[in-house]
Amino acid sequence: MSALPGVKALVFDVFGTVVDWRSGVARDARAFLVRHGRADIDPHAFADAWRRRYQPAMEEVRSGRRPFTRLDVLHRENLDAVLRDHGLDPAGIPAQELDWLNRAWHRLDPWPDTIPGLIRLRARHFLAPLSNGNILLLANMAKRAGIPWDAVLGAEVAQAYKPQPEAYIRTAEVLALAPSEMALVAAHNGDLAAARKAGLRTAFVLRPTEHGPDQTTDTRAEADWDVVAASFEDLAERLGC
Repeated sequence: MSALPGVKALVFDVFGTVVDWRSGVARDARAFLVRHGRADIDPHAFADAWRRRYQPAMEEVRSGRRPFTRLDVLHRENLDAVLRDHGLDPAGIPAQELDWLNRAWHRLDPWPDTIPGLIRLRARHFLAPLSNGNILLLANMAKRAGIPWDAVLGAEVAQAYKPQPEAYIRTAEVLALAPSEMALVAAHNGDLAAARKAGLRTAFVLRPTEHGPDQTTDTRAEADWDVVAASFEDLAERLGC
């Protein structure tokens, strides 16, 4: 018996839910900063600073002040700003070096339970990302890490960034499903709230160290989501997979 009867597709938040973005970005930032003589900069703090610019950059698009712009471009612009904040001039760094660091977001590692859990979930459900990431980023990530998506859907598909309702509704339309036949799996209560408002079912998976050992956000389910699980393998168990 599944805790999500009638759900045909599981769609996933990716950054933080499927992959550990903080450790992956910090790993590549450390190598970059050492190469450029700034081993004094904490790479995890650098990753956090880069991530803090994520929502404001997307809000420019969500608000209509800027046309839809894929996340790779927003990340690259944010990288320049974070480098300047840390006393590094991006104009003095070779473009290929900056592009390499920007692609850190393509090289993120999955959480230990991600792949085994997805393999089990895929036996009974169609799986795809519902992420603010762009198609190339998500495809490169999946190819490197062996993430078994049935389709790679980036934000270009919806031409909208979560939590805009179009991000959820247009994904369901692309998959020829009613929103209620699709469930969002996410470690973020706000994402799930927006998905529920758009008519999707919801599954919360706890990721208590997404923001490091002192995380204070999303440390528990904050609503009566359809499913609350400790891991992807726990989710598979609850869905009868």
